Amino acid sequence: MYLESLQLLNFKSYEEVNLRFPGRINVLVGKNGSGKTNLLDAIFYLSFTKSAFSPTDQHLIRHDQPYFMIKGDFRVDDQVHDISTSVQIGSKKMFRDGMQDYQKLSDHIGKYPVILVAPDDVDLIREGSESRRRFFDSLISQVDHQYLETLMRYNHLLKQRNSLLKMAYDAGFVDWVAVEVYDEALSKAGSYIFEKRKAFITIFLPVFQHFYQFLTQDNEATSLTYDTELHQRDILAGLRDTRQRDLALQRTSFGIHRDDFAFSMAGRDIKRLGSQGQQKSFVISLKLAQYEILKKHKGFKPVLLLDDIFDKLDDLRISRLLSLIKTDLGQLFMTDARPGRTRKLLDQIEVESDIFVIENGKVAR
Repeated sequence: MYLESLQLLNFKSYEEVNLRFPGRINVLVGKNGSGKTNLLDAIFYLSFTKSAFSPTDQHLIRHDQPYFMIKGDFRVDDQVHDISTSVQIGSKKMFRDGMQDYQKLSDHIGKYPVILVAPDDVDLIREGSESRRRFFDSLISQVDHQYLETLMRYNHLLKQRNSLLKMAYDAGFVDWVAVEVYDEALSKAGSYIFEKRKAFITIFLPVFQHFYQFLTQDNEATSLTYDTELHQRDILAGLRDTRQRDLALQRTSFGIHRDDFAFSMAGRDIKRLGSQGQQKSFVISLKLAQYEILKKHKGFKPVLLLDDIFDKLDDLRISRLLSLIKTDLGQLFMTDARPGRTRKLLDQIEVESDIFVIENGKVAR
């Protein structure tokens, strides 16, 4: 898959941009804060219908403007797909594939896969379980649309059950029949998600281990473990057993929304005992495994976005990543504040690239 063109209006720091990408490797260079990452985020938005960095669409609109627009042409095999989106203050988001408007944004997820490798990705290791669940949920959702729909239904039911618990606590009266209805519905959706997560990890783990060993040439055993209370008991039984506690807490304390994924090396928790270099390599390997899984499932190569990646790697890991860029990866967009370094590295592997210079919201070749 290739992104052939990108147009922006009032998106973040850009008033108007019209770009074409004739080659496979595209390098975005400019000083820190010039807007390199904003371009990557626009590409990400076209794939995921949302920003990689901002939870609110309103924050993406250029200062003092009423709307933003993003448009891009993705080529998959011999077909070009015109994807466009716009957000206007006070109006519903528009997202369109060709001439067809989406009624549900979730229908777009996974069609045009994009993978972003960013400096903050190490938060997957350092932060709480929510970021790790989000990573794996996003990946599974791109290869299994039913998983995405079931996860959305589970989260909706969970929100409703929590509201019921809070109202019951405030009123001093519990409608246990209503609670049972939610428990049965949550059990059905949660059991499906549990089985899918468990099966996916068995597929993902060897792919991840392959890339970690390739990047680091390190023989230390790495592992990913799916950590869930559902290994010990059925979700419906767990929900029933914790009802009184849930009422006191005014929230649901058992279920797949509490799952985690434990990352380890040589049997040790990499969050507490892994070096900075090991953690960086671990996260990049997660993203490369994500790339490989999506490539095999879709039958074409996703677009890969590398944000200041060379600043985070030592010479060995840069060398190994460059070998992948030369032979195994498809279209890339990479940012660098030091253009001379990027040109030198790409010259080493004898690949052609297109350089885009970014300054003050303007892009020049």
